[in-house]
Amino acid sequence: MNKFYNPKLYKAAPKRELSAEERVSVNMGGTMAPTAPPGGIAGTGVTALAQENPGAAPETWGKYEKSGEESNGVLAMIDMLVADLEKEIQTMEVDEKNSQEEYEELMKVSAEKRASDAKSVTDKEAAKADMEANLQKLGDESKATQAEAIAKGKTLMDLHGECDWLIQNFETRKEARAES
Repeated sequence: MNKFYNPKLYKAAPKRELSAEERVSVNMGGTMAPTAPPGGIAGTGVTALAQENPGAAPETWGKYEKSGEESNGVLAMIDMLVADLEKEIQTMEVDEKNSQEEYEELMKVSAEKRASDAKSVTDKEAAKADMEANLQKLGDESKATQAEAIAKGKTLMDLHGECDWLIQNFETRKEARAES
């Protein structure tokens, strides 16, 4: 593009070095060219509507003259594209840096939350173990209290049975005492 739009900045591409095989082929009259193969239909070099001598160019708005270096529109557009790309890259780098900082902050907060959750779980497990021990102790006490209540109930029934016997036989015993 520089060759056409900005000839002062144009630098010709270095000539292609042929390999030993390519040099032998060209020296022997081969068709190997030092440039890229021609285009055409499917890379064959055959064009569909080729004319031998198309003739002179048709008359348009006057004679064609190559414009000077003041028409740098294409190069300016390319420079603008490069500047836009650099700006996008810079924006993406800043976004990536901000995202990395947010990620690190999230990991820090998450670690603190995990630590507090682990402590909470440990505290709750300890409280559960204490409550289970207390439940076991109260269960044992309850069984002992129930056994004691059953024993007292049995004693009470025995006493009640003796008292009933005494009440039923009071008159008989009173008469027997009076006779003696």
